[in-house]
Amino acid sequence: MTKVTTSGFEDSRTHGFARVAVCIPKVHVADPARNASSHLKYLKKVYREGAVYALCPELGLSAYTCGDLFFDDTLQRSCEDALGDIAVATEQMSMLLSVGLPIRVGSLLLNCAVTLYRGKPVAVTPKSFLPNYREFYEQRWFAAAKVCTTPEIELIGEVVPIGSDIIVEARHIPGFALHTEICEDLWVPIPPSARAALSGATVLANLSASNITVAKSEYRRTLVIGSSARNLAVQMYAAAGFGESTADLAWDGEGLIAERGHLLSETERFSLAGSSAIVDVDLGAVAQDRMRQTSFADNVVDAGATFRRIVCGEGEDAREPAVYNSFLRVVDPHPFVPADSAKRDERCREVFSIQATSLARRLEALPDESRRLVIGVSGGQDSTHALLVAARAVDLLGLPRDRILAITMPGLGTTDRTRNNARHLSEALGARLHEVPIGELSEEVFRIVEHPSEVEDLTFENVQAWLRKLLLFSMASRHRALDLGTGDLSELALGWCTYGGDHMSHYGVNAGVPKTLITYLIRWATERVFGDDKKLVGVLMDILATPISPELKRPDGNGEIAQRSEDVIGPYELHDFFLYHFLRFGAEPGKIARLCLHAFDGRYDLATIRRWLIVFLERFVRSQYKRDCLPGGPKVGSGGALSPRGDWRMPADATADIWLEAARRIPEQLPQQSVSDRD
Repeated sequence: MTKVTTSGFEDSRTHGFARVAVCIPKVHVADPARNASSHLKYLKKVYREGAVYALCPELGLSAYTCGDLFFDDTLQRSCEDALGDIAVATEQMSMLLSVGLPIRVGSLLLNCAVTLYRGKPVAVTPKSFLPNYREFYEQRWFAAAKVCTTPEIELIGEVVPIGSDIIVEARHIPGFALHTEICEDLWVPIPPSARAALSGATVLANLSASNITVAKSEYRRTLVIGSSARNLAVQMYAAAGFGESTADLAWDGEGLIAERGHLLSETERFSLAGSSAIVDVDLGAVAQDRMRQTSFADNVVDAGATFRRIVCGEGEDAREPAVYNSFLRVVDPHPFVPADSAKRDERCREVFSIQATSLARRLEALPDESRRLVIGVSGGQDSTHALLVAARAVDLLGLPRDRILAITMPGLGTTDRTRNNARHLSEALGARLHEVPIGELSEEVFRIVEHPSEVEDLTFENVQAWLRKLLLFSMASRHRALDLGTGDLSELALGWCTYGGDHMSHYGVNAGVPKTLITYLIRWATERVFGDDKKLVGVLMDILATPISPELKRPDGNGEIAQRSEDVIGPYELHDFFLYHFLRFGAEPGKIARLCLHAFDGRYDLATIRRWLIVFLERFVRSQYKRDCLPGGPKVGSGGALSPRGDWRMPADATADIWLEAARRIPEQLPQQSVSDRD
């Protein structure tokens, strides 16, 4: 094979990921040698694909449906021989793997998971809870883990620890700590894996047989996803597939891999030849979540247990590093906006409802004569969405919409398009409309502070923003109303707002909503809430088509918007991606950039990502003083918010140096690679 040139930056392992797999081999009842061969087919496959751990089903070397044949000495010895065959065949593989077989320990027969590394067994886990109801009859054949009191057994020539209290740590995989359990163990109220997670296990693996019945797959998914969420862990699951006896039961071979409440990968069900699933799991994010969720640590004290730790991980990985230069994982380029249309609609409905009911509650707390809203309407997306939310809030309270005072304040940068859209929007929604031009006021302030009005600098922009806020607060005072802020989460993160200007209000209804979601919220509201009003729909669609701009600089020669936000600060979709991974996981810049490169899949090159990530980090850190005095506003998503009373607290005089240094170490382009064709 041609030598592959690779970079530490490209390698998924550099950024805290580990590649894991679920293997569902075809089953041959009571034929361990053929089962070993079936296992090796998939174990070798996922090893070539870069797996560092592979999980196989319960009693896979014997088959789950052997019945009283489990008692037979020949079957038991054949299973151990099959385990030996797998050990020999995998001794050169730097991959942990877990397989299932019956093992006799003294007078006990145990349903076991055996974990091997480089051809040697490193841990044996007996099943703790044996189902003996409905179609299950396991207590006829097997003893529970608690009955086995010996701490070690001899297996294929090695002395191996045995018990349900074992965590296998891989020193060559940072953050990898494996706990195995078997089928029913995950279905009981307090699974062994839950205690293992509290004791430090990050990868929870369940070897299962699990016959299939109607709706059982859905329940399994709920169970696996819930375990990964509750335990802040990776939860893997492998159920027996085609080949098990169908005398009374059926089998679908479902394999699942979930991480922190999200299903990442699954096998093909009902495959006659078997199947596998492989994915990169984020062990760095697991560690971050456990560190941040302090109740997890508290629970360790109350419910944790003492677990033995087995450490393995010797030898070099013989696989080409380039196998890890591509992620085997879906990374959403728009983490705040679900890609699935049904889920996106549900997200928009939820966010819109959170915003509208939160505003209604704030209004309800005021005297009746003060249940009024003043809102600056610019014809841009943020103020449009805030006005839609305001309309819904007063509707919920049974108040007339003329309780909303919509103020348009055309300035030196306002175009006819946005001015007309602001008017038409306010009128269509039934708000009271006032237009207060600020051009002459701005020119007078420039004269007073001796600033040339032809110089379109920061002062030129800030004066207009401050005048608008002065007028809005004045109107709110005059009408005993609440000034409704329109700035969004992305603008607050980047400091793309004027301190004391558009950054301030009595209540910031959009403060928890990122820019990328605002667009979809308006589109959703257009279709689902206000779709019957054709005039309003037309205005909203034109607003969505208008370039995003604060309109604080004069229009171009054609009267069109000259100041486009994304030309100055970069694409909002990139900044929202950066924000999500920085705020939600505390990810370091190199990891954010690598994930971004994968997520956008060629839409942005590495140099572009690096450039705007540096801008994000610079602006985010130096803009904290603006976030320190934010008005109230609802948090709407699990991705985080920036209120100093909520998700985010940091000193305003912090320096961004260490993050910027890390970002500048990101290469501007990937190295050229030479890779031969692979089988």
